[in-house]
Amino acid sequence: MAGSDIVALIVAAGKGERAGGEVPKQFQLLAGLPLVEHARRAFAAHPRIDRIVTVLGEGRSAVGETVVGGAARRDSVRNGLEAIGEATCVLIHDAARPIVPADVIDRLLAALQGATGAVPVLPVADTLATKDDALGDSIDRSALVRVQTPQAFDFTAILAAHRAWPESEEATDDAQILRGVGHAVATVAGDPLLDKITYPGDLALAGARLGAGMRVRTAMGFDVHRLVEGEELWLGGVLVPHDKGLSGHSDADVALHAITDAVLGTIATGDIGTHFPPSDPRWRGAESGQFLQHAASLVAAQGGTIDFVDLTIICEAPKIGPWREPIRDSIAVLLGLARTQISVKATTTERLGFTGRGEGIAAQAIVTTRL
Repeated sequence: MAGSDIVALIVAAGKGERAGGEVPKQFQLLAGLPLVEHARRAFAAHPRIDRIVTVLGEGRSAVGETVVGGAARRDSVRNGLEAIGEATCVLIHDAARPIVPADVIDRLLAALQGATGAVPVLPVADTLATKDDALGDSIDRSALVRVQTPQAFDFTAILAAHRAWPESEEATDDAQILRGVGHAVATVAGDPLLDKITYPGDLALAGARLGAGMRVRTAMGFDVHRLVEGEELWLGGVLVPHDKGLSGHSDADVALHAITDAVLGTIATGDIGTHFPPSDPRWRGAESGQFLQHAASLVAAQGGTIDFVDLTIICEAPKIGPWREPIRDSIAVLLGLARTQISVKATTTERLGFTGRGEGIAAQAIVTTRL
């Protein structure tokens, strides 16, 4: 399927009441990010995923392309599939499974080479028994598996299966719907990290899984751009009024570039030029916020989280003080962090060097992550 359109469809329209809390479980925070955003970033970081669509309940919002769901999960998936329109294959995933290992996606896509659908499964390790008022007979678990998501399908086949499914019947998952119209579904090895968050204790367990093996990493980013006439001045995602702007292939936001490099440094995946080369015309005039969010998605895809950002802007003019808080808020929104996790400082070089002469602006960032 090289070069094909592979779409991730994240289902996040449910009420999630069993997990407790004031908001549905898919919007509860895990390591500072909503569960649905953890899932979205994992798919965004995978090199074979071309598009991500998230299905939400009425009145809800999330990052990226979204569509409103229906009364039941099956209705929500159908709405999402219809909104996608055309694709080669689709991975349907429950937002309540926030950690999506890249190797599971790889296995699913490989299985689709010879199947119409594929699902990740895990063996059942615990003893199973019937339960009424007392514990009953044990159940043979040798033929049983735990079925997880994401589930991968030929797009045309799963859309047709959903359209053919009786409106009066509910389905436990999309693989059941595909089997219902006569298609076989392949299985691949799942991963315990894909366990679904259903009850209040599950969120704490997921947090523990994320945190147990995490180590603190710190990296620095540094960037410089020339000040020229006729350009806009973007700093930290904020348009700052000034008689000159920064020159560069993208919007030349020196602050976001420095932070992006620092984020990439914490996972040792090169620098901003590696991921968004200035020779590529796609990034001419591009908003630098997308560079930063891409870097953050790579951290999330590895099960990591960004803890703190410390930014220093170095220039003689303009004065950064009046724009400190808007820049801080902008960075917090881009990264999905609290503003208390963002520090923005400014300094001059006492009129020494190119910044002192007003020829350019420099920025230095230090980012701390847990991975």
